Amino acid sequence: MAQNADLDSLLKNIPLGELAAKFGVDQDTVTAAVQQALPGLIGGLAVNASDADGAAKLESALAKHQPTEGTIDLNSIDTADGEKIVKHVLGDKKDEVAQALGQQSGDNAIASLVPQLLPMLAPLVMQFLAGKVGGQQGTVAASNDQGGLGGVLGNLLGGLVGGGQQQSAQASGGGLGDLLGGLLGGGQQQSGGGLGDLLGGLLGGKK
Repeated sequence: MAQNADLDSLLKNIPLGELAAKFGVDQDTVTAAVQQALPGLIGGLAVNASDADGAAKLESALAKHQPTEGTIDLNSIDTADGEKIVKHVLGDKKDEVAQALGQQSGDNAIASLVPQLLPMLAPLVMQFLAGKVGGQQGTVAASNDQGGLGGVLGNLLGGLVGGGQQQSAQASGGGLGDLLGGLLGGGQQQSGGGLGDLLGGLLGGKK
């Protein structure tokens, strides 16, 4: 995975040790599952932020999340809020997205963790984004360039998909697998409208 300051900061907020203990797996497994789940969640947020209206709604939602620094205690994560975020971001495709993300790992232990991790990770991602963009001016206007919310989301995705070229070769099962393969490193799907088109197709054309 590529070096990426934003991604490193986000991962430092995630209580990997507590998650490993909760699910009865080693920390390497839960870390891999987190890194497998995040592209679907962050990619979905990127789609939501790909136009001014979606970015404004996302920015309004961010205002309800208190930015935090340092590792967050697992018990303080509002998973009910996380479920709502995942449903809003991924819509009625959330189960399919979670399944496809998990299948791409090629590891049953990781695959089983992905759908359970999404509602836990969603509030952490929102808190992280709130801290990153809360003090910026004109975030909505900047959402489609490198300066605002879109820039932060793009940075995170760039860190997650760096080094994903080999993984993408395993996602050739068609349909969602191909779409997520493109998201996680294959370049074919990212022509034209790029990530927005890729995830727009994944999420039923929702932007």
